[in-house]
Amino acid sequence: MVRLLIAASGTGGHLFPALALAEHLPDYHIEWLGVPDRLEQTLVGDRYPLHTVAVEGFQSPNPLKRLQVLLGLMGAVFQVKKLIKQNKINVVFTTGGYIAAPAILAARLSGIRAIIHESNFIPGKVTRLLSRFCDGVALGFKDTAQYLPQTKTVWVSTPVRSQFYHPQPLDLPIPENVPLIVVVGGSQGAVSVNNMVRQCAYAWMSEGAYIVHLTGNNDPNGSSLQHPHYFPLPFYDNMAGLLQRANLAVSRAGAGTLTELAVTQTPAILIPYPFAAEDHQAYNAQVFEKAGAALVYRQEDLTPEILEKSVLDLLKNSDQRQEMANKAGTLAVLDSAEQLAKLVSKNSSL
Repeated sequence: MVRLLIAASGTGGHLFPALALAEHLPDYHIEWLGVPDRLEQTLVGDRYPLHTVAVEGFQSPNPLKRLQVLLGLMGAVFQVKKLIKQNKINVVFTTGGYIAAPAILAARLSGIRAIIHESNFIPGKVTRLLSRFCDGVALGFKDTAQYLPQTKTVWVSTPVRSQFYHPQPLDLPIPENVPLIVVVGGSQGAVSVNNMVRQCAYAWMSEGAYIVHLTGNNDPNGSSLQHPHYFPLPFYDNMAGLLQRANLAVSRAGAGTLTELAVTQTPAILIPYPFAAEDHQAYNAQVFEKAGAALVYRQEDLTPEILEKSVLDLLKNSDQRQEMANKAGTLAVLDSAEQLAKLVSKNSSL
């Protein structure tokens, strides 16, 4: 039996593609590598043995802090190397981020293969620095290859969980014949977008729309608006059913969420997170804008008045929404997880 170590941590954008891959490797023994007190504690749960290492990024300008981070990384590398040896790991897979650095370096030191999946259009720093040490580099966006220093990239899109490919019932009291707007801030939420949406909500609901608003856990005003057609939820487990039912999404532009919008053919208004590393969400969103699948607004240029009118115009124009939905579908790779599983299998050796 192949023994696989998956290193994925922090956000749904890193964790969900890794979980989708794991679903397609049922004959593998899988161990999971994460970081203490992050989302993997909830999402991975007891599905796979979860190991954690303390690792963080080098963003601090303080040289002492950067040295501390470097020493922590070195310690994490040897901790993961020990984990690989103890659990007889054959291959390492990672979805990037901080956790990828000790995973890839430990795999290299252990003489086993490593595969990385980069979901964003602009690859992260760890991907750019360490993908050259990987045996397979899978991409969420086709044109990302231009930013990486090797030719062993393969475009597979970004895997989504299997339920997105099958109709899912929605356990919310929303009538079938009303327009549904879904607001998605990503796994961290989006307080500034949330506040704007609440200012627009009454105008949208006056046109008959229902709103499911995923506020995240960090919104102090998350329950401030009360209306029978408005459902504020910090998190909702059945994203597949929600997006399958949605007529329109208002969303951040994380790669995982965009892939879910493409697979479910959901027209969208995208508001990229302005503080994302290297503005990568804006580049992600541009792909959907160029394809005609979404309208894109920079947060600094967006006002409640603009957002309110954009949504109302789309609610009134079903032909435009259908065209956007069709264009979104052209961006979906429906066997992404299978393609990624084949890449991992090809690099697995006993």
